[in-house]
Amino acid sequence: MSRFAIGDIQGCYDELRALLARVRFRADRDQLWLVGDLVNRGPQSLAVLRFVRALGENAVAVLGNHDLHLLAVAAGQRRERRSDTLTEVLAADDRVQLLDWLAERPLAHLQAGDLMVHAGIVPQWSAAATLEHAREVESALRTDSAALFAHMYGDQPDRWSEQLTGMDRLRFIINVLTRMRLCSADGRINLALKGKPPAHDPLWRPWFETDRPLAREVRIVCGHWSALGLVLRADLAALDTGCVWGGALTALDLDTGHTVAVPSRGYQALEA
Repeated sequence: MSRFAIGDIQGCYDELRALLARVRFRADRDQLWLVGDLVNRGPQSLAVLRFVRALGENAVAVLGNHDLHLLAVAAGQRRERRSDTLTEVLAADDRVQLLDWLAERPLAHLQAGDLMVHAGIVPQWSAAATLEHAREVESALRTDSAALFAHMYGDQPDRWSEQLTGMDRLRFIINVLTRMRLCSADGRINLALKGKPPAHDPLWRPWFETDRPLAREVRIVCGHWSALGLVLRADLAALDTGCVWGGALTALDLDTGHTVAVPSRGYQALEA
């Protein structure tokens, strides 16, 4: 069995199938690790959801910010944005089954020394804490998703504290696991800065460059930061190579370290 981790798909179904053919993925034997953002901005989100759901236990997908946005729109708690490409999913005959399946995906997954999240992890969290905090959000998704989606959007609070409670706590956890790129050493996050990492900034650093005990526990597998590109090192596999922006869709064999990429057909203007 091979474990293939794949970067943000975002509705790029043709590239996904081409990539799986390149790595000779077999659904009866191999496992896909999908770092989130299965949907949105690309042209075939519905096909991606149907395909991944049909793989059953051979696909492990964590939720990304675009996946959560789709669920919020479907629940009537958010309007579609001009850049969204979710209409086909929302109008599908099997919409309920697909969205129920999506809502059951975790926000973090740990297996064989690899911890997968969509965006990142603040330096104060251990692997066990990350999974525990992810489960808090997963529980809210299953018990009162409408309330969660109604309060999910926003950039505050911006600093981690065990004293956070209620929706403030859940929003911070969601923002870390699905939106964060930059943070400070004391666990403050910056969601406004995007694009490439700032040079020589004494406060804001890529979250994986902070001093964090987690780096000695696990390898983190993630996506979300297309401007960063492919980053592979002992403690990190960052796999968003910007397929929806005209880059590529990349797969990493988690056990051998071998990577394969297929070029994008290009669907959106390059991200600023």
